[in-house]
Amino acid sequence: MADVDCMEKTSLSDAVKRLDKAVGSLEAAVQRRLDADRSLNALQDDLQRLGEDRSQLAASLDESEARASRLEEANRDVSRRLVSAMETIRSVLDAHGG
Repeated sequence: MADVDCMEKTSLSDAVKRLDKAVGSLEAAVQRRLDADRSLNALQDDLQRLGEDRSQLAASLDESEARASRLEEANRDVSRRLVSAMETIRSVLDAHGG
């Protein structure tokens, strides 16, 4: 009978050890999953911020391109006016013997 009690205690002790090991493994797996979820959430937040930054940069680029286009047109207009003014000055000088 003592052998049976000893075997039951050993068997129970082994079962408790296996249960502790299984619970430890489960806790480790849960922790890895939580860490992975936090990492994924951080990556999603980063991706969202990058998308917002990209949108802001695209809008800024569009504004800059529009401004550059307006400046180029103004430059062409000023150039035409300067050419016209120089031609007028030459005409006046030629007319007055300049």
